[in-house]
Amino acid sequence: MSDTREQILEQIKVQGDLVRQLKAAKESKEKIDEEVSRLLALKAKLGGDAPPANQKFTLKTPKGTRDYGPQQMTLRQGVLDKIVQVFKRHGGEAIDTPVFELKEVLTGKYGEDSKLIYDLKDQGGEILSMRYDLTVPLARYLAMNKISSIKRYHIAKVYRRDNPAMTKGRYREFYQCDFDIAGTYDPMLADAECVKIVSEILDTLDIGDYVIKLNHRQLLDGMFQACGVPADSFRTICSAVDKLDKSPWADVRKEMVEEKGLDEAAADRIGEYVRLSGGAELVEQLLADEKLKAVPNAVKGLEGMQLLLKYCSIFGLEKRVSFDLSLARGLDYYTGVIYEGVLKGESASVASPAKTSQQNGEQASNEPATVGSVAGGGRYDNLVGMFDPRGKAVPCVGVSIGVERIFSVLEARAASSGLKLRTSDVEVYVASAHKGLHEQRLKVLNLLWDAGVKAEHSYKLNPKLLVQLQHCEEHQIPLVVVLGDAELAQGLVKLREVTTRQEANVKLEDLATEIRRRQQAA
Repeated sequence: MSDTREQILEQIKVQGDLVRQLKAAKESKEKIDEEVSRLLALKAKLGGDAPPANQKFTLKTPKGTRDYGPQQMTLRQGVLDKIVQVFKRHGGEAIDTPVFELKEVLTGKYGEDSKLIYDLKDQGGEILSMRYDLTVPLARYLAMNKISSIKRYHIAKVYRRDNPAMTKGRYREFYQCDFDIAGTYDPMLADAECVKIVSEILDTLDIGDYVIKLNHRQLLDGMFQACGVPADSFRTICSAVDKLDKSPWADVRKEMVEEKGLDEAAADRIGEYVRLSGGAELVEQLLADEKLKAVPNAVKGLEGMQLLLKYCSIFGLEKRVSFDLSLARGLDYYTGVIYEGVLKGESASVASPAKTSQQNGEQASNEPATVGSVAGGGRYDNLVGMFDPRGKAVPCVGVSIGVERIFSVLEARAASSGLKLRTSDVEVYVASAHKGLHEQRLKVLNLLWDAGVKAEHSYKLNPKLLVQLQHCEEHQIPLVVVLGDAELAQGLVKLREVTTRQEANVKLEDLATEIRRRQQAA
């Protein structure tokens, strides 16, 4: 039953009082705008479906989202195109899935992060949620279509009710770029290729120095067992360890002990391991560790890491990968190798909060600071089986490229350099030297479009030639065709290079061919 007019008026009064209180308390503009929007929505109800003519709208994007103008979209599309080239080089096939799923498909797959899922209002029968990532929808797709092997990539938006940090590329609506290999194969061959794909993408995008951290979920579980963590606490402790890239060890230890109820001695034993990172030599060291040798899971994880590092070495990745025991990745569905690509900072300070932290008052290391995760992934062998009626498992391993973080780095770089990107692909501008030539412009445009040439012109009948040429310079259009009565009478047009301002007469029937020749020569 809809609210009566009196009820709406009362709600408006209450909401108006709330807005005034927020303004008096000098709350954040974002919070005030949010409540003002609700007040305006209530007022709109009094006027029926149509808002009052004098209603003022709060023009803003929702929290954790943003608009992208032509400059940003040109940059973003260039990044995505390069990523797709790498995916295709490795045999990837594209798929797409709905932006929302049945809530039961997503529930229980993300550990503590499940609280960040956006639920949709019941629209009549189906309880739905916005997709949180692209991995769980892939698992549902494989199980539903009974697919046992595929090498797929998927680039699409996902949604998380997280606390956004816009300048760091953390949003509530953002793109993920995933590459996954599904199927039953021999150990670590597909896993090593996923690490190689991360390296190729980061090298292609040239966004700075990076390291790909590697670890193994079985090793983590074995390490927790060896340190005295109860089996039913593995996942919650793993979630705490996963925060070591953002928080110092002291804070993570405090969470383990005070919030998760872990014994202090067990937490300290974990602290001894998660400070370690290295390469093949660290695997050998840990294989000789008495506590870990006694735990079969730990030994299996270490043997897996040994093989993975060997394959990474064959791929020429020795200087790009690091076996890092602080890497945990808190999602519940990982079962084997896990990895994360991290950009390094310019200044020499903290290598990882897990190892040494200035916030702790400890001495900083000489390693470069890591400034952000730009890729992550791992093996998840049981996820598809959770959706299959008979529990049939399809082993999978994959990687997700953190493109929003990459976009933020590249946007900041472009802003600091003053770089202006071309935002359209127009190859030639058709201009008229004087009045009365708009129909001739249309004929030349049609000729060029039919030949596959990207061309445009002014939407004014009689634009000034100077204005047309300035448009070409401003939008970095390389060529301009200038029409004039004298030349047209001879079947000619002037073809002008915008940067050099050199002109040449070209036969109209040869125009498209000449434009193509100049493009190839450029």
